[in-house]
Amino acid sequence: MNCQEAIDVMGDVLEGAEERPRPGYPEFPGLDEHLRECVPCRNYLDQLRLTRRALRRLSSVRLPNPDRDALIERYREESKDS
Repeated sequence: MNCQEAIDVMGDVLEGAEERPRPGYPEFPGLDEHLRECVPCRNYLDQLRLTRRALRRLSSVRLPNPDRDALIERYREESKDS
């Protein structure tokens, strides 16, 4: 497995992380070996994990954004004329 192939499956790796009974990625042949040998890919996977954790902690409540609301309203008004 090369770096591009590893990066391509990292999202799937993290999606299934909760169901994984043991360490490793048997469903992705070659990934374990690649991650052992490739520091940049290990770092990238760690960064993806940290990002996902941080995003899960964010509030799902949408705060009002007057600029966004005004922009959406302007778009709606202008698209009526088209």
